Amino acid sequence: MSKLVLLVMLSAIMLSLGLALVYLVRDRGTTERTVRALTWRIGLSVVLFVVLVASAVVGLVWHRVAPHSTAPPATIDQGAGE
Repeated sequence: MSKLVLLVMLSAIMLSLGLALVYLVRDRGTTERTVRALTWRIGLSVVLFVVLVASAVVGLVWHRVAPHSTAPPATIDQGAGE
C-alpha cells in the first residue's frame, strides 16, 4: 500500500513537471500556467517528504541493512613480515 502511494505521488510530481515544460514552450511565458504547474510540483514534493518522514517516525519505513559501524577502520601494518 505504501509503495503504491509513493509511486502515485512520484508520478504526479513528474506529470506536473512535464506539464510545466509543455506550458513553458507552448505559451512562451505569456500565461501563468507554468508557475502554477511548478507550484503544484513543489507542494506535492513537500507533501511526499512529510509523508516519508512521518512513515519513518511511525515505523512504516525501515532500513533493510545494518547501520554504519562506529568502529574505526582496520589499519594495515606496513612493516609486517620483514
